[in-house]
Amino acid sequence: MKPMHLAEVEDNTGRTGAYAELIARAQAAGQACSQIWHLFAYKPAATRHLEQFTQAVMRGPSPLSPGLRELIAAYTSKQNDCEF
Repeated sequence: MKPMHLAEVEDNTGRTGAYAELIARAQAAGQACSQIWHLFAYKPAATRHLEQFTQAVMRGPSPLSPGLRELIAAYTSKQNDCEF
């Protein structure tokens, strides 16, 4: 993935928590990781509400299946020229 140009946010050195661990595992395996993970690892207390909101929208009760919601999100990202 392209860098965010926010070196302090992208530097995962010394961070702990679920997202810091996800980043470390992805990097150790030579895989790209979602840039939002860097933000979640950088300020976990400030982004906790965003994580909960996203999970509620994508996985909570709905007439749409989680798979269809993911498909809508992927389609929207593609239309916006965003990597998904």
